[in-house]
Amino acid sequence: MSVAFVFPGQGAQTIGMGKALADAYPAARAVFDEVDAALGESLSTLIWEGDQDTLTLTLNAQPALMATSMAVMRALEAEGVTIDKASFVAGHSLGEYSALCAAGALSVADTARLLRTRGQAMQEAVPVGVGAMAALLGLDFDTVTEVAQEAAQGEVCAAANDNDPGQVVVSGHKAAVERAVDLAKAKGAKRAVLLPVSAPFHCSLMAPAAEVMQEALSGVTFNAPAVPLVANVTAQAGSDPDELRAQLVAQVTGSVRWRESVTYMAGQGVTEIWEIGAGKALSGMVRRIDRSIACRAVGTPDDVKAALDG
Repeated sequence: MSVAFVFPGQGAQTIGMGKALADAYPAARAVFDEVDAALGESLSTLIWEGDQDTLTLTLNAQPALMATSMAVMRALEAEGVTIDKASFVAGHSLGEYSALCAAGALSVADTARLLRTRGQAMQEAVPVGVGAMAALLGLDFDTVTEVAQEAAQGEVCAAANDNDPGQVVVSGHKAAVERAVDLAKAKGAKRAVLLPVSAPFHCSLMAPAAEVMQEALSGVTFNAPAVPLVANVTAQAGSDPDELRAQLVAQVTGSVRWRESVTYMAGQGVTEIWEIGAGKALSGMVRRIDRSIACRAVGTPDDVKAALDG
C-alpha cells in the first residue's frame, strides 16, 4: 500500500478548527504557539474564538489552515506516524505550502510568514470588485478552457482550478467571468456559479503577487523535502529546492492541476490518500477523480486515532 498526504486550500477554514488537537497533544498546541509568535499576533484566538468572516479573509485563512494541518501532522508524529509513511505530499493552492512544511522543506515560522505575505499580496493585486471566480460543474477541462477563451473578449478569463472531472473553476475580470458563466450554461454545464472570493486567484491578474512571492521566497531557507511534492503547476513530483521555490512563484498565476496531480499519484502506485487538516473537500475531489483510491480525512484527535487503527 502506498499513501500520499494531501493538504487543503482556502475554503476549508472553520472557527474552532484544530482546538481539540491542541488540547489533546502538546506538540499540536506548540504549532499554534509558533505561528502566533511568527506573526506577532494571536491568530489561534481568531481561529478558535473569532468571527468566521475575519478568519475567511485571505491573509488570515492561509496561515490558519497551514497551522491546523501542521497541528495534525504533529499529533500523528506523537503517535508514531511520521512523514516518511507517505510516498508523496501535495496541497491544493496554499496547501502546497503546508505540504512542504510537513515534509521539512520550510519551517513552521517561515511558512506562516510566507502565507501571511501571500495572502496580503493576492488581496492587494486586484482591487475588490474588479475580479471574480466561478465554479463550472459538469464540463471537462478542455471545454472550460474554450469557454474561458471565448468569454475573455480582451479581458482576462482563465481555467484556474482543474479540481476533478466535473468541476473546473475560472478566474479573471468580473465581466469576463460572468460571460463564462453564461457560456458554460449554454454548453450544458450542470451548474455555473460565482464564488464568494475576494480576488481572482490563479490567473494572470495575480502577477503583482507573484513578484512579491518571488522576493519573499528568495529570503527563506528552503530544504529538500523528505518526501517528493507533486506540484500544482506541473502535476509531477519533485524534490529540488530551487525548482520547488520557482513553482511556488508560478503557482500564484498558474492553474491548480489537481485532477492531473491525483491521476499522477495513482499512476505511481498510490492507493490511499490522507487529507491532513481542516475539512474533507479534497477527499471528495479524489473520489470523483479515481474511485480506486481510498480516502481518509484526518483533522481531529478521533481521526488521528482512527488512522492509527486503520
